[in-house]
Amino acid sequence: MAVKLAIDGGIPVREKQLPYGHQWVDDDDIAAVVEVFRSDWFTTGPKVDEFERAFADFVGEKQAVAVSSGTAALHAAMYAIGIGLGDEVIVPPMTFAASANCAVFQGGMPVFSDVDPDTLLLDPNQVEAKITPRTKAIIAVDYAGQPCDYDVLLAIANRHDLRLVADACHALGGSYKGRPVGTLADLNVFSFHPVKPITTGEGGMITTDDPKLADRMRVFRNHGITTDHRQRELQGSWFYEMVDLGYNYRLTDIQCALGISQLRKLPAWVARRQKIARRYDAAFAEIPAVRPLGVREDVSHAYHLYVIRLDLAQLRATRADVFAALRAEGIGVNVHYIPVHLHPFYRERFGTGPGICPVAEDAYEHIITLPIFPRMSEDDISDVIAAVHKVMEAYSQ
Repeated sequence: MAVKLAIDGGIPVREKQLPYGHQWVDDDDIAAVVEVFRSDWFTTGPKVDEFERAFADFVGEKQAVAVSSGTAALHAAMYAIGIGLGDEVIVPPMTFAASANCAVFQGGMPVFSDVDPDTLLLDPNQVEAKITPRTKAIIAVDYAGQPCDYDVLLAIANRHDLRLVADACHALGGSYKGRPVGTLADLNVFSFHPVKPITTGEGGMITTDDPKLADRMRVFRNHGITTDHRQRELQGSWFYEMVDLGYNYRLTDIQCALGISQLRKLPAWVARRQKIARRYDAAFAEIPAVRPLGVREDVSHAYHLYVIRLDLAQLRATRADVFAALRAEGIGVNVHYIPVHLHPFYRERFGTGPGICPVAEDAYEHIITLPIFPRMSEDDISDVIAAVHKVMEAYSQ
């Protein structure tokens, strides 16, 4: 006799909803923040420089620039490389809207290029056909935590004199052909939102080996002003100049202290995410209607997300049905992402719509994100596996 799904009135796998992602803040993190509360500097203070240096050292890059969010990091990157009115920036559609919005902020135009059907990463074979005389940059998104094929993308960028930006917001702690994420493109962008690999509440970082680009971004994050309050305090000066139109994208010392503390734990957290993914891989290999995304052999996947693809031909259910059933079982599944070119803003402003990126559009109809975060217990993992098995068995043809 089939087990009754919770959505149909049965007993759920778990009573308390398990989120798809969650921060982990411990006593060390709290103590680091309290130390700043007892100091003289809440913002533009010494912890900003300390976090930038620690982050640059961690990824093995020369420069790191801290900003107020991953979105601010993307915007600063577009400013740094000179994206302006009418410039085209190639970007994949399978990402959060900010990956494309950052070009629009600068007056540029996102040009959506389709993804690889196995990994849902930007497909290098599709990129070159999108390049025009107005193209200035490529944004490669490390979807779910898997680095893109940077050697191929860099070759394309160099051949056409373009800048390559890595949206590595999912991939901190990962690597590509033995090279750390954060060193793989001209500019590498990170987010410290609570569900990301480490958190500062909100926050972001850009890494680069180009000190001139780093200097441009530091001015940009501070209203376009050449010095901040602490620099003027150290100089005994009141004078400053605004040399360009910038934004208040500063990250506070309070947040930087949290980031420094979190960064120390990142290797263990990434290893935990990878262990959870291996358990999922093994468990779902038994279910014909479930297929995890492909992972290339030359990468270390950071697993910000664990995404499965449903073979709906083998199910008596839609993706929406499966989503609702898993939520009813206490598993806080999500979907990442609605392809950006299908959002109303892009349809109305840029005339995008269905058919532009058919691989991403088809994938969107079949994918579900399962919970994965370092603080998940073995029982939590078992609950996710049990719920997926339960729902798939109930809906199988």
